[in-house]
Amino acid sequence: QVQLMESGGELVQPGGSLRLSCTASRSIFGRNDMAWYRQAPGKERELVAGISSGGNTVVSGRFTISKDLSRNTVYLQMNDLKPEDTAVYYCYVKIQVAIEAAVDVWGPGTQVTVSS
Repeated sequence: QVQLMESGGELVQPGGSLRLSCTASRSIFGRNDMAWYRQAPGKERELVAGISSGGNTVVSGRFTISKDLSRNTVYLQMNDLKPEDTAVYYCYVKIQVAIEAAVDVWGPGTQVTVSS
């Protein structure tokens, strides 16, 4: 079973920037789609950004997703952060492990707090 670990979350002031990292225990991002989700207390988990195995991305105007296959790592660059961005951010990947079987893998999350 592959493991994911997020890092980079911290307290930041509004308008600031952060870069979150998600590192996998083995090489997977070159062959699988990946996404960043976030969840604030009392709210549903929501999609933030995604990147396909081929490098195609779905992002917002303030967030950018990228990957470094040599490091088994994907990144979420967050700029112009706002208080409503406060949440636990999760790395997610769906891994095809058989012809008709896939496994959803989540990291434990990293806390991002945007506040003055």
